[in-house]
Amino acid sequence: MPFLLAHGALGSWDEVIFLSIGAIFLVMMGISWLRSRSEDPDELDAPAPEATPEVSDTRFKLD
Repeated sequence: MPFLLAHGALGSWDEVIFLSIGAIFLVMMGISWLRSRSEDPDELDAPAPEATPEVSDTRFKLD
């Protein structure tokens, strides 16, 4: 009995489609991981200059 991961109307092509989708997912996750490893972690934590609101007399900055 052959090892089946997927079965349906396409016969053996179900296996090819299933494994290719899994391979595409793993490649995309690998690319995302490599891109995140090359970024500077200090840049991710720093707020953008335009995202910091001005502090006025009626508003207090929350910590």
